[in-house]
Amino acid sequence: LSPPMPSWRSRLSCAVLALGVTACGARFTVPDPAVIAAAAATPSYSGRLRISLDGPALRARTPLLLAFRRPDGLRIEVPGPSGPRLVAVASGDRLWAVFPGDRAFFEGRPTEADFEALLGVALTPREVMDLLVGLPAPRLTAYEARWRGPLPARIHATLPDTGRLRVTVDEAEAAAVLPAQAFDEPPHAGYRAIGPEEARRMWGGR
Repeated sequence: LSPPMPSWRSRLSCAVLALGVTACGARFTVPDPAVIAAAAATPSYSGRLRISLDGPALRARTPLLLAFRRPDGLRIEVPGPSGPRLVAVASGDRLWAVFPGDRAFFEGRPTEADFEALLGVALTPREVMDLLVGLPAPRLTAYEARWRGPLPARIHATLPDTGRLRVTVDEAEAAAVLPAQAFDEPPHAGYRAIGPEEARRMWGGR
């Protein structure tokens, strides 16, 4: 599977760019309202994250690459030693998850139920986007964001299903220029179809 955004895999220099943030030792900041409003309004995002999820259906700790383009494009990659273990894309009313190493794919809809079944995160794609830019969904039980520059750099949230999600942002860019094909259906010709439980085990180990 050829990565559509090779810049995700490049090592960026330890500097805060005009519309980005890196976690290279800079201190957390208290953003003013203009910074919060600018983050909330960003139309696109590209980041390298680390997540810790402790939920009813899944416990996982993993790095991941994430990009979104509003209103409905979301792409998540879980890296592996020889390429992505998981490529999940939500676009429009479709959700795909492809496991290149296992030659398997899952297909669903970008709903809270299918995201929870596949990823263990009981949120819609739009709620995931908002969470990353400092806008907590009303359905979250708790939310805390610590900022570094123009974007949140550490996020703790309690999900609607009582799961706890922790996000550490290593690198992120707001208003990122993303190729349209990043949100296309990932190639999976010849792959076998699987259900959400098997898909969740493949990437989450449970």
